[in-house]
Order: sequence, then C-alpha cells, then structure tokens
Amino acid sequence: MASSSNPYQAPASRVADQPILIVPAERWRRFVNLLVDYLGFMVLAFVVGIVIGAVGGTAAVDLLQRHGVQYLFGFGVMLAYYVPLELFFGRTLGKLVTGTRVVNENGESPTFTQVLGRSLCRFIPFEAFSFFNSSARGWHDSLPKTYVVKVR
Repeated sequence: MASSSNPYQAPASRVADQPILIVPAERWRRFVNLLVDYLGFMVLAFVVGIVIGAVGGTAAVDLLQRHGVQYLFGFGVMLAYYVPLELFFGRTLGKLVTGTRVVNENGESPTFTQVLGRSLCRFIPFEAFSFFNSSARGWHDSLPKTYVVKVR
C-alpha cells in the first residue's frame, strides 16, 4: 500500500523542513535590558544584604564590608539574578520589559550550561564594549552560542 493513499498517515509539514530564522534584538532593546537588569540586580543585592544584616547582625555587616567579600557577594547575587530567570523563563526583568528572550542557535530554550556561560561571561573585563561590533552581539551571547531575540 502506498503511503500517500493511507488515510491514517499523519500529515507532512513543510515548516519543519525549513531552517529557523533567528533575528537578534536591536541594540536599543539590549541597552534597555542592561539598564532594567542592572536595577533588578541592585534591588536583589539590597534585599539580600538587608536579610544578611538582619540575620547575622553587625558581624555579618562588617564581613560584607570587606573588599574581597564585596566582590564575592556581587558575583553570587548576579548569578542568583540571571541564572534562574534565564534558565526557567528565558527572560530577565529587562527582557520582559523589552519583549525579548534568550534562545540557542536552534531557536530553542538555552541549556543550563549556556545560561551559566552567559552569566559568567558578563564578568569578562570590558565585555560591555563587545556590543560595539557590527553584529551587536556581545561576548556573553557569542561564546555560549545564544541569541537575544524579539518575541513580540
């Protein structure tokens, strides 16, 4: 029996055969993402700092004021902000405001390794200047092979 005459055969789709077109978000959207996410990061750091101060008292506050501990605190809070939001939702607060999301090269949700790589790449010195290239794709996108695309 020929497959074309089988009435119970699932229909074929041409859409699945075509490559996914990924259109990166514009620079202005990426800049607004940066500003909103920086504000979100600062609010989270403030709240976590208040909780640590309330629970640990003056000893914890004194510890947080040490130079090296400040960097570790900022590092931890930044990872706590970006990794869960991008991993579970594909969006941070900034991406929610601008109607963008993070995808992998196939247009699918990024893996944990890609999200962690994006977050760690943000600590590369002068990474913010990597957006001045012609593609406006920062190192925290190009190294883990992700894109920020418009969704609305």
